[in-house]
Amino acid sequence: MSTSAPRSVVSELRARIARLEGRAAHQRAVLPFGLAAIDRILPEGGLLRGALHEVAGGGNGAVNGAAAALFAAGVAARSGGKVLWCVTQPDLFAPALAQAGLAPGRIVYVECGDEKALLACFEEGLRHPELGAVVAEVSRLSMTASRRLQLAAEASGTLGLAVRRWRRQTEAADFGMPTAAMTRWRVSALPSAPLPVPGVGRPRWLLELIRSRAGECADFVVEACDDQGRLALPSSLADGQDAKDVGRCRASA
Repeated sequence: MSTSAPRSVVSELRARIARLEGRAAHQRAVLPFGLAAIDRILPEGGLLRGALHEVAGGGNGAVNGAAAALFAAGVAARSGGKVLWCVTQPDLFAPALAQAGLAPGRIVYVECGDEKALLACFEEGLRHPELGAVVAEVSRLSMTASRRLQLAAEASGTLGLAVRRWRRQTEAADFGMPTAAMTRWRVSALPSAPLPVPGVGRPRWLLELIRSRAGECADFVVEACDDQGRLALPSSLADGQDAKDVGRCRASA
């Protein structure tokens, strides 16, 4: 009996396994935050590069998306390489992104006419492995669309950041719908730390890890991104005070 057919099947299976293993290794490339309180909560010790991640603003920030955009800018700044940023509303403030570590020379802006065109540009950008990150300000994100984005990110190893932004507060309920994103974050502005002299201190955020695939959810009080895209713990927390507020875990949805 001929064994050529079984051998060809085995060879094909081995080749397929090798491709899958290569992709899995590609996925394991991680971008850590550099803060143990956050990195130890994430299963891989940071954000997976070849994956889709969601960010939204909390409270009134769900509409203007300022804190969420700055958080995404800080992550993109630390990713290295060029960053593709897709928008439908041309109101990004470049100096603010630069203060979060993302210099104007690293960003390529794409202004899209509607959400459908934006998702198409988002997916196409994620297919390019030479980009450090692709950021897109999206209102609606279905499971089907997010799955396509996740697969595109997995294939290229490019970091995808979906900044959820809505025109009305009532639309923010869409953030509760399931998607294929690896992590889901909510960023809310907090009062800055009081200074001994008149002035405004470094902005603070309540950073909520709403969902982490195969991981826990948690809340963090952090100081906003510096000019290198790095977060920091408030001095009282870094010194060991109020430690219960750092990385407070909660049940996963």
